[in-house]
Formats: sequence, structure tokens, C-alpha cells
Amino acid sequence: MAKIDNQLFSAHEHALERDHGNCPECNAPLAIRHGKHGPFLGCERYPACEYHRPLVEKATKPEELLEDTQCPLCSRPLALKSGRYGFYIGCSGFPECDYVVREEPETVETQVPCPECHSGELVARSNRFGKKFFACSAYPRCKYLVNDKPIMSPCPDCGWSILVEKKVRGHLRQVCPQRACKYQSDPI
Repeated sequence: MAKIDNQLFSAHEHALERDHGNCPECNAPLAIRHGKHGPFLGCERYPACEYHRPLVEKATKPEELLEDTQCPLCSRPLALKSGRYGFYIGCSGFPECDYVVREEPETVETQVPCPECHSGELVARSNRFGKKFFACSAYPRCKYLVNDKPIMSPCPDCGWSILVEKKVRGHLRQVCPQRACKYQSDPI
């Protein structure tokens, strides 16, 4: 076994003993604390003193105004902003005006009737991560959905009114969406 350099461990210990300054409220030393959003500097006299600040100051980028655009609510220019979920376009007059440009999800109708409620049709939708699925248009009354493209063809084994196109072992097949039924067609 190779010898381990003990300086590797002592360097980490000295980094933790760094002076982070004193609390501006009670003049006690500040220490690194760990919370649900990561490390931060907090007063050592907590809970008597509740002073805290971020360990690393995040640089905020000023919003960029988009030329030749205006808010439909207040007529101020729209701006490209940065939020907790990424970039978005919103009114530059925030907080007086809270207009945000939202993309309406497209719904593609498949002309396949819902096999569960028989009153709606299966339409293509996408979740918040962009993954496509097919759900009943009568939602929230009917919560039936399948993850693969539905086909209006009954299952030859169990008689379920639809099949789905699914890639199985590298080949596109028609598969029954019922878990109890194991029907798979030959590769298409």
C-alpha cells in the first residue's frame, strides 16, 4: 500500500478554520453553516442572533429590453429576464405589471377514441420536462393516458380497443397497453 500524504488532510482542516469576519449585528464570529439550499455564513450565537448571508454572492445580470415589443397589459417594453427555472420574457414594469409570455402547449389530436371513457379522444401532450404522452381529452373526468403513440386497432389477445406503437429490442412493434396482456406484434 502506498504512503498517504498527511498534508492533504491538514489543508482541508485549515480551509475550514478561515476567518470569515464578524457578525455586523452582535460582533460574534461568522461560521460556515449548511442548510437545505447549500452552505452559508451564519452567526455563531444563533439562535440569539439570526444574522446570515450567502457564502458566495451571485452576480445578477441586468434584464435586457427587447426592442419593438410591448406588454399587452401596460404597453411597457418586454424584457429578457433570468429566473429560478431559466430565462423567460416578461414585462419590464414588474412588480406593477406581472405579464409573462407563456407558450401554449400544442395538442395534436390522434382521432383515437379513449378506450376507458369512450367520450373523449387521445391527444398528444407534453409534461414539464418535454416528454410527450397521449391523454384523454375529457381530463379531469377521465385520467387515462399512454406514453406511446396509440393506434385504433383492437388487441387480438385481450380485445382492448387500442394498441400502441413502441420500440421493443430495436424494432417498432404494436403492443397492447394493458399490463396484464403481453401481446406484441411482429416487427413493422
